[in-house]
Amino acid sequence: MENKIKIYNTVAAILVFIGLPVLFWALGDIPRRSNLKEAISILTLVSFSLMLGQFYLARSNRKILKEHKMSKVVSWHKVIGYTFVSVLLLHPFLIVVPRYFESGVEPKDAFISMITTFDSLGVILGLVSWGLILIIGLTSMFRNQLPMSYKTWRVFHGILSIGFIITATWHAIDLGRHTDKAMSVFMIIMATVGILLLLRTYFVSSLKTNKK
Repeated sequence: MENKIKIYNTVAAILVFIGLPVLFWALGDIPRRSNLKEAISILTLVSFSLMLGQFYLARSNRKILKEHKMSKVVSWHKVIGYTFVSVLLLHPFLIVVPRYFESGVEPKDAFISMITTFDSLGVILGLVSWGLILIIGLTSMFRNQLPMSYKTWRVFHGILSIGFIITATWHAIDLGRHTDKAMSVFMIIMATVGILLLLRTYFVSSLKTNKK
C-alpha cells in the first residue's frame, strides 16, 4: 500500500507540474514560432512550474508526503532546485539566443534593451525575481558557511522563496507569451496554495515554540 501511495504521488506530481504546463502550451491559441523559440518557452514554463512544485516538496506538505522518507524528499528538493534555479538564471539570456540565427537587432543590443526597460513593471519584477532566485541558489549552496542556524536559514529561505514566487508569477503573467488565462490561473493557484502551506508551517511552529 505504501509503495502504491508513493507511485500515485509521483505520477500526480509529474502530471500537475510537468503535464499541465505542457498541455496549456499545446492548447494555447498562440501563433507558433521557430522550434528553438518554442523549445525555450517549454523549458522555461516547465522550470517555473517545477519551482512552484518545490513548495509541495517541503516539510510544509508533510501530510501528503508522510509515506515518503523525508531524506529522499529533501534530496529531490535539492536536485530539482539546483537544476531549475540554473535554468531560470539563464532565462534572460535564453530569450535572446534565437537572435543569433535571425537578422535584425544584435543579441547583445536586444539583451541590454530588455533589461533596461524600466518603464515596464513586468521587466522590473523579472529583474527582482532573478535577483531573488540568485540569492536563493547561493545561500542554499553555501548554507553551511552562513553565520546562522539551520532553523534561521530555513525561515530566511522560505521568505526569499515567497518573494521570488510572487514576483516571478506576476512577471510571467504580465510578460509571458504563453501565459493565457488557463496558464495564469494554474500559476496563481499553485503559488497561493504553496505559500499558504509554508506560512501555516511557520505559524504552527511559532505557536508550539511559544507554548513551550
